[in-house]
Amino acid sequence: MNQVKTKDAVGHVLCHDITQIVKDKVKGVAFKKGHVVKEEDIDILLSLGKDHLYVWEKKDGMLHENEAALILRDICKNEYMDESDIKEGKIELRASIDGLLKIDAEKLKAVNSLGEMMIATRHQNIAVKKGDKLAGTRIIPLIIEEEKMKKAKDLCGDTPILEIKPFVHKKVGIVTTGNEVFYGRIKDTFGPVVMEKVKEFNADILGQTIVNDQAENITNAIMEFIRNGADMVLCTGGMSVDPDDKTPKAIKDTGAEVISYGAPVLPGAMMMVAYYKNNDKLIPIIGLPGCVMYSKRTVFDLVLPRIMADEIISRDDLSKLGLGGLCLSCDICTYPNCGFGKGV
Repeated sequence: MNQVKTKDAVGHVLCHDITQIVKDKVKGVAFKKGHVVKEEDIDILLSLGKDHLYVWEKKDGMLHENEAALILRDICKNEYMDESDIKEGKIELRASIDGLLKIDAEKLKAVNSLGEMMIATRHQNIAVKKGDKLAGTRIIPLIIEEEKMKKAKDLCGDTPILEIKPFVHKKVGIVTTGNEVFYGRIKDTFGPVVMEKVKEFNADILGQTIVNDQAENITNAIMEFIRNGADMVLCTGGMSVDPDDKTPKAIKDTGAEVISYGAPVLPGAMMMVAYYKNNDKLIPIIGLPGCVMYSKRTVFDLVLPRIMADEIISRDDLSKLGLGGLCLSCDICTYPNCGFGKGV
């Protein structure tokens, strides 16, 4: 860059955008990078506080902020993502489909640790919709060493930092347990809540089977849905440690592998995650505690998007939910725009 007096800048090429800010009226680019300064621009530039301007002088080994911004874009951008125009060295990425957002946190930290560049993202493992903002990137100085940007690329390799896993259309069976519901003593209110949640992911509900508290009947109901092509079975009720709550035993009796009975999340500590192997396919069987019926958000809201994106939930995945796993049960729920389920 060369610094010149604004009054002497006619004919020079700006090497960066110049922003105009008028309170409550405008914040935007008054002059873009690459603009050739004209005589009529001088008074405007002076009114923006620009007594001096930086004009571009290309040197080997140095990159302009916009050139470097394209490298950060390539480090981050993956399939199913759209990008904004470059503005003052900044590029934003947005989702082009509905899906599950994944972030390589180690790569993200490594790039941000280099200095003079930044990538800010959403939390990972959250459901995003088409058009949602995912990340913003920018170069801090106006110019940066080409070698530094090469180091950022080398740190990340060929796999971008961001990924969107598309949601998979699934067929879901619901098994509701409890003598009180089976014998008509009370109306079931659990099933409708669960149906509403899975329908957010465009799932097909194969049906709801209501059974009594006999473990054998619960097991048979689960297996009937699997035989009928269910991609996931949700069991509601009977998940506590009371002697007459038989759902955990019934899930085990299917022959499914139990990943965990319990999760470090409130509400939702008594959830069970198991997988039934049907040929080469793993079918999740999820035992849902009663809190899913009456709490606005629970552990089910944290694992459901991952299951709908065909992720296999591990014990380690559940263990990590403890950090940020305490819902504050706010009077007005703003999830997912809150800290619930968003550990480091």
